[in-house]
Amino acid sequence: MTSATTVKTEYEAIIGLETHCQLSTKTKIFSDSSTAFGADPNTNIDPVCMGMPGVLPVLNQKVLEYAVKTGLALNCEIAKYSKFDRKQYFYPDLPKNYQISQYDLPIAEHGWLEIELIDKDGNPIRKRIGITRLHMEEDAGKLVHAGSDRISGSTYSLVDYNRAGIPLVEIVSEPDLRSGQEAAEYAQEIRRIVRYLGVSDGNMQEGSLRCDVNISVRPVGREKFGTKVEIKNMNSFNAIQRAIEYEIERQIAAVEAGDEIFQETRLWEEGSQRTISMRKKEGSSDYRYFPEPDLGPIEVTQEQLTTWKSHLPELPAKKRHHYEAELGLSPYDARILTEERATAEYFETAIACGANPKAATNWITQDIAAYLNKQKLNITEIGLTPQNLAELITRIESGKIGNAIAKEKLPDLLNGVTPEKAFAGKELISDPTILESIIDEVIAANQKEYEKYKAGNINLKGFFVGQVLKKTNKLAEPRLTNELVEKKLNS
Repeated sequence: MTSATTVKTEYEAIIGLETHCQLSTKTKIFSDSSTAFGADPNTNIDPVCMGMPGVLPVLNQKVLEYAVKTGLALNCEIAKYSKFDRKQYFYPDLPKNYQISQYDLPIAEHGWLEIELIDKDGNPIRKRIGITRLHMEEDAGKLVHAGSDRISGSTYSLVDYNRAGIPLVEIVSEPDLRSGQEAAEYAQEIRRIVRYLGVSDGNMQEGSLRCDVNISVRPVGREKFGTKVEIKNMNSFNAIQRAIEYEIERQIAAVEAGDEIFQETRLWEEGSQRTISMRKKEGSSDYRYFPEPDLGPIEVTQEQLTTWKSHLPELPAKKRHHYEAELGLSPYDARILTEERATAEYFETAIACGANPKAATNWITQDIAAYLNKQKLNITEIGLTPQNLAELITRIESGKIGNAIAKEKLPDLLNGVTPEKAFAGKELISDPTILESIIDEVIAANQKEYEKYKAGNINLKGFFVGQVLKKTNKLAEPRLTNELVEKKLNS
């Protein structure tokens, strides 16, 4: 992301994000119902997630593992002892009338992550954003409003409890963000991290990643925060940025007009591109937290911590630094290559097999990326292995094949044809004797153009080079062909 709306310089925004990530477990956090997306309404439910009398929750151990791994990746301190709490509130999508969450003893605290923005000159701007806490909790159900996207204006509402009991981690940032651009990049970095870890697919369209924004404004230089407003209902990173930019302007205008800003929850309305008031913001006392009586304390052993830490992959920020400092890539290229773990691993395997880093970057981010977008494929689903990409690049750089032939044969390579078969009979002609003979034939067949060149129209050199390439089916080695054509024309 490279653009941002400017805020009046006498004010600054104070922004924090609460990010909910759905964990990619096969079953729910406290029961064995499926977490599969897209099932018929109210089919992935059971007595535990519906809060039936006499049933007891049991913690899914995979949820604990995924939560700890995410905490470690966010540089958090992992609690050796934590617990679950009941968060009381009454809403139709909450079948038990309380949510099992974590309050005063979360599984992870005091972490940070690095965000990276690219300035107009292509230089990276890095900033560390604090993580206050990460805790585990269960999701609520989903309200479906007939005739509207929210309860106001709908004719009736239906409840789908398939999401009830879906495992979540909530990641709460420090109020270290200062713009919509920074907040959107922070949310994207969270998504990259959980996808690298394999703990969440981070799909915002399916609700696997949801962000609530807390935002206030204050005059520059004042230490005290302004009144905090929460924004919900943002289903894309672009919407996060636009919602924040709108809300900053709204709050500044209110301050300058002498109007009171209320602590409330507001919704982002995509159609009108504005935030609208939803309800008064609750405080922690309204939820009447108390320890969950049906679940025991959570203890993470040193053995578990060591094992899970050893399973962490190299994360996106570290890869970006490595690609820029050691491979000489631009911040932009490093960002594109590290967006998905599979792409980064494909690139690194190609490099390990001898590919030039910049050449591999160009093929992956341009020609291969275009094919993937068109075919709606992942890089792991193509027939061109990173080993064969390395061989392709080596053949080009050694002068055995030209770029034109390489691009012509790329569709075959992407469908699994080996470079050896794809380029059989397609190696460049680099023997000067053979090329000189072909150039003589081309000049003899184009005497009129030759006379014009001798008369001073030197631009016709390109014509003769093109005729040689045409006569050799693009197999004439380009650099040598240019040299020999010029030599022959001027002799």
